[in-house]
Amino acid sequence: MQIADIIHPQTKEQPMKRLAILTILAVAMLATTTLYAAKPLKVYILAGQSNMQGPAKITTIDYIGDDPATAPIYKDMVGPDGKPTVCEHAWLSYLTGGKGTNFEATGKMTAGYGAIKDPKPGDCIGPEFTFGIYMSRAVKEPFLIIKTAWGGKSLHTDFRPPSAGPFVFPEPGKDAKAPTEEEKKKKAEATGVYYRYMVEHVKNVLKDIKRVCPEYQGQGYEIAGFVWLQGWNDLVAHDVYPKDDYSKYSEWLADFIRDVRKDLDAPDMPFVIGVMGVDGDAKNISPRYVRSHTNFRAAMAAPAAMPEFKGRVVAVQTAPFWDENLAAIAKKNGQLRTAEDQALLKRGTSNAAFHYMGCAKIFAQMGKAFAEALIGMEKK
Repeated sequence: MQIADIIHPQTKEQPMKRLAILTILAVAMLATTTLYAAKPLKVYILAGQSNMQGPAKITTIDYIGDDPATAPIYKDMVGPDGKPTVCEHAWLSYLTGGKGTNFEATGKMTAGYGAIKDPKPGDCIGPEFTFGIYMSRAVKEPFLIIKTAWGGKSLHTDFRPPSAGPFVFPEPGKDAKAPTEEEKKKKAEATGVYYRYMVEHVKNVLKDIKRVCPEYQGQGYEIAGFVWLQGWNDLVAHDVYPKDDYSKYSEWLADFIRDVRKDLDAPDMPFVIGVMGVDGDAKNISPRYVRSHTNFRAAMAAPAAMPEFKGRVVAVQTAPFWDENLAAIAKKNGQLRTAEDQALLKRGTSNAAFHYMGCAKIFAQMGKAFAEALIGMEKK
């Protein structure tokens, strides 16, 4: 029997019986709607420095379609009309800024929420765009992304977690001077500032979710994952990590994971570490810097292997997403580049090497991998 037959029966029904059937159907529909609304809203946090901000120009998205391996990602990022995909049920709050002034951008997840200069979408993307696309496919309901990222920020100072304690200046070498009292004061004032900005912003958004996510129905929320993409300012801080020994970074990142879980009241929050992968495979790195890059990558990934984080912290290597073809062309002397080389660089790159060349192809693969890592942890 079809529903239509119940509502409009072929045989004569008594009015009271029809009313009872309609009431049962209405109650069933209401119960289904209530059940959906009762599911906690999933919240995902993205944090880090300039590469989490996202320096890849939207104009480099087209290049993603050239490679058969990434062409499917391109089709997911761009609609039939050639415009960037809009994730209708993925909502974003993005805190960033510069020169001591922070601002927030909000809206549906789409292209343009990379590096921005004011509270509206710009012309860049980071990993957040494809993160939103592929998370939308898995979640299949409204969710919220809270992104906090600022350029040029370290873990050793700017994002230093409370458990790491105050910054301690290393013993100066024979040719170095001990820090002055003024330098110590400035360092103390800078320590942990961006960690606090991050935590405060997340808490403020969660106090009034509907302001950012209009689909929120008061059903509560679940912090379902955290993605960390940072590293350059620690990689090059040779005074903080002498002799390319980055073991302290591992220690402080473990402190960061514990502290952010505690401060956000999410003790089992899944955590993804985006491991620094500039220059890709070691064979592409200048011999002078191979040791530092190799050691730093290992130090970044180390917390994922700690027993206390087993199954709830995953390290995603970003080096495999490096585009060796574009990098080889970029390294050529300008006079040796052909017109074809120049055209390819223009289509595929928009920034410096330490910003993954501002290549949307690289950031698109990152965002997809970060989403898949969280989805994998949730399934387990």
